[in-house]
Amino acid sequence: MSVPEGVTRCLAILKAVDTDSEKFAALFMVTKLVDGKDCTPAAKRMLFEAIGAKFLKRLLVSDSVPVDCPPQVYKSVALSILTAFCGEPELASHPDMVGHIPALLEIVSQADEDAADDMLIIVSEAYTCLQSIAQYPPGQKALLEQQAIPKMCDIYAEKSFQTDEALNILVTLVGRFGPEAWHPSDTAPFHAILHKVTLDFETDHTERKFQLCGILQALLQSCRKDVISTSAKEESWPLSIHKGLSDILGSKISKNQRDPALKLASVTMDLLGAEWAMSDKEKPKILLLLLIQLASIEVRMQLEGKQLKAVLTNADLVTACFAILEISLGYIVTDQLDLDQKEKQSLYTALKGAFAAVIGLLNAVSKMKTLTNMEEKIFVCAVVRVLAAWLAQETTAMRPQVYAVLPYVLTVANDTFYAHRNRKLAEKAKAGAKAAGKSDEGTSSGEPVVSGDPMSENDILRLLLPALCYLAVEEDARKILLKHKQDDVLFECLSYHWTIVHYKKPPVPRSERLKVLQDGNRTEELDLSVLEEMKDSRTAMVSICNVLMNITVLEAKLVEESPTFVSLLKFIFNNLPELKQIPENLVLHGHLAVLGLLLLKQQAKRVKKNDFSICRYIQATIRFLWDAYIIDEGNDPTELVVAISYKEHWMELMELWFLGMQTMAGVLQVIPWLSQFTLESGWAEEIIETLKKVKVGGLQPNVKSAFEDLLCHLVKANDGVASVLKKRGALTVCRNHRMMELGKHLFGD
Repeated sequence: MSVPEGVTRCLAILKAVDTDSEKFAALFMVTKLVDGKDCTPAAKRMLFEAIGAKFLKRLLVSDSVPVDCPPQVYKSVALSILTAFCGEPELASHPDMVGHIPALLEIVSQADEDAADDMLIIVSEAYTCLQSIAQYPPGQKALLEQQAIPKMCDIYAEKSFQTDEALNILVTLVGRFGPEAWHPSDTAPFHAILHKVTLDFETDHTERKFQLCGILQALLQSCRKDVISTSAKEESWPLSIHKGLSDILGSKISKNQRDPALKLASVTMDLLGAEWAMSDKEKPKILLLLLIQLASIEVRMQLEGKQLKAVLTNADLVTACFAILEISLGYIVTDQLDLDQKEKQSLYTALKGAFAAVIGLLNAVSKMKTLTNMEEKIFVCAVVRVLAAWLAQETTAMRPQVYAVLPYVLTVANDTFYAHRNRKLAEKAKAGAKAAGKSDEGTSSGEPVVSGDPMSENDILRLLLPALCYLAVEEDARKILLKHKQDDVLFECLSYHWTIVHYKKPPVPRSERLKVLQDGNRTEELDLSVLEEMKDSRTAMVSICNVLMNITVLEAKLVEESPTFVSLLKFIFNNLPELKQIPENLVLHGHLAVLGLLLLKQQAKRVKKNDFSICRYIQATIRFLWDAYIIDEGNDPTELVVAISYKEHWMELMELWFLGMQTMAGVLQVIPWLSQFTLESGWAEEIIETLKKVKVGGLQPNVKSAFEDLLCHLVKANDGVASVLKKRGALTVCRNHRMMELGKHLFGD
């Protein structure tokens, strides 16, 4: 490797000098050499190392300068040197260059537009160095450790000189580190920077407004969603974004201006929900409806008649539009959006057009060879995900087209479920091994298991479950589900989510058992993330139960013979009694209980009297049905009301309870010996005792029918029931509530 003669000479001088003054004089020669054409990266490195980091650091921090010299002369020269070198990637990430970060941050933190010109030049050069250093991992890591992010936030929010440079460095760092860039609990720096940037965004009407879209998108994407989504409610910046976007999207703009606005709207909705788009008190619906329209149009423009590869060129924009549609659909389903007929029609037309394009693309992709390109696979997952959101809300449109792509949709969804499950189980196994002290030294860092498969990050099947509830009712769709063996997958899915809902803490390592005993076995609260996961899995299990109930009712013959449904019933027998009796589990308890009854009725021939698990299951099921209605002791002791514990969830439980009562009656008809167990539980007697207290005519007709039908079937199934009910006062109940049918069974005509 040949070194230019000038560089060799300069290196010799730098090595020969004895004092800082002599070295300082030699620096002027260095700056000329570095800018020369002959100075290779290797030569620059040699010069940089010859100067020495300690010497440059002394120049940067020294305030004492020779008489008649400008006060900032040392800093100025040092920064000229650093600026000359930091443009070289190898030197920008050099440990010596990275080591200057504290001094550089100190300089930019003191920037003031009223300062002398030479100081402003120094600040400008310090920013140049920081921006170069921030491009590479070593510098990024050091900047994060040196608290550069809160410092840049502070500079942008409080200063007025070269704040855009601070913002650019900030965006670079948050783009690299994501949520890890921000403090886990101190949200002040994030809100401060958002407040300032969004204020600029709201009030600026130049081209900069569109540049700020991208900056805001990067900042919002990087935030810690859990803490920011909550704390943002107290801040003004969400409204500033709303106003800024309303301004942009309500104007005549080009595609280059609209695209970043849609991306910003998408990430804001993802963080703050669809409610954010409704935050204009005077015209709450305008922005949300506009976003749905624009996103729908964009989806059509990007997808219609195009091949997957062509669509992928704008994947970021398309997935942003998907997010807008998915979040909006989730909000529409809640019936909180009050629309007039014209708005409804306009919305329906826009969405139908968008999802016709989505289905068209999926149809084309389903006929292609199996995708191997990861970018394509991830994008197709996004397409299936947004379709799932629409299918959960739209239950009649384009059925032939939906059925045509349904097998492919199921394949994609199932693949992601298995990948996601495998990743989660691997993480859990590692955590368990570590807790038990079995983790080997090579993997004891406590880091989560990182799956090499990006497909494992999202469980699309989980998101498809609400749509499957509707599809299972449609005959053509149900045939496809069963042909695809989706019932098998759903059973696996149910079993997997059960492991999360029925969470058990890992065993205490032997080394910590004494401490636990000394603490009196004090139970610790579960992590918030674990509780959230449990909540989501409960919801998933409820949805799966609904799908399987629909199949059970509509495919009786299949359910009677299917090994999957036989195993499913055993699963419910074994696990329902183990479900913790806590309020959060009530809805799930009801769904598992009633699904079990439906299956039990279909598979009555398989049930054996000596199967103890059925007794425990029936006991748990009776408990669910029994506890729903109580006498209102507090207000009116003659009125039957829904129990307080059920009231909160009664919209979900009401139909389930009536179905459970009806099916329980049907089960007693086909498995009469269960009547003895029901009688021994005391439930039948308690029904009579309760109904005796209810005033004449005080029973709702459907509640009366449910109880009467159950008691009639109980009497028919077991000769000993009638006498027990009579002793309890069944005659009074029959008279008071005009239970003619029960009266006939108990007392004859």
